[in-house]
Amino acid sequence: MTVLVPTMGALHKGHQALIKRARELDKEVVVSIFVNPLQFTEAADLEKYPRTPEADIQIATLAGATEVWFPTYEEIYPNEPVQISAGPIGELYEGASRPGHFAGVLTVVNRLFEIVKPKAAVFGEKDFQQLWLIKNHFKKMEIISVPTIREFDGLALSSRNVRLTESDRNAALIISKALKEPARMAEILATEPEFKLDYADIIDEQNFQIATDATKNKRAIIAGWVNGIRLLDNAVVDTNS
Repeated sequence: MTVLVPTMGALHKGHQALIKRARELDKEVVVSIFVNPLQFTEAADLEKYPRTPEADIQIATLAGATEVWFPTYEEIYPNEPVQISAGPIGELYEGASRPGHFAGVLTVVNRLFEIVKPKAAVFGEKDFQQLWLIKNHFKKMEIISVPTIREFDGLALSSRNVRLTESDRNAALIISKALKEPARMAEILATEPEFKLDYADIIDEQNFQIATDATKNKRAIIAGWVNGIRLLDNAVVDTNS
């Protein structure tokens, strides 16, 4: 059986890590590349999303993909899509900032699973809330997660990074710097005038509530914008910190 790596394209080393992990699970690895309109809350963001199909094929193949699949909208949604509710946690954080985003994510993932019928699927931890929702909705599917891949200076790899100018990129580094000192996150983020904060919290990984001293599994989550480009990142917080 196949292992699926769902993506929206503009592949990078982070995606390669997902594909390599999938290849460890099975010799058949399908990488889907579909920019899903349902998960975009702004038409401009959808239009600007980077599309690099030729490079994607090369990157995926070199990482071990046996099939790179570019489904059409009609293949994914042959009829008017009935969107899957993401529930209360889908309305927090990313869901609060991007209403309907997670319903779009769950809907397209469901269709990909229906079509490919994989034995497992691999996702990255950078989109931690997305990963949590997928794991909790698709409990019958084996969902494998891979830690966030970073540049040498700590910047989390993202397809949107190609839109960052050198100045933007320097400003974006404040996110990974802040994650290294969770007790001072807000203070550190405030030192970068080019970073527009959406949220920065330390949460309980189990339920996305604000972590307390008694919380066993804490995670720092940050999201915001640099020059209109949305960036998000997260990191496990040492329970002794």
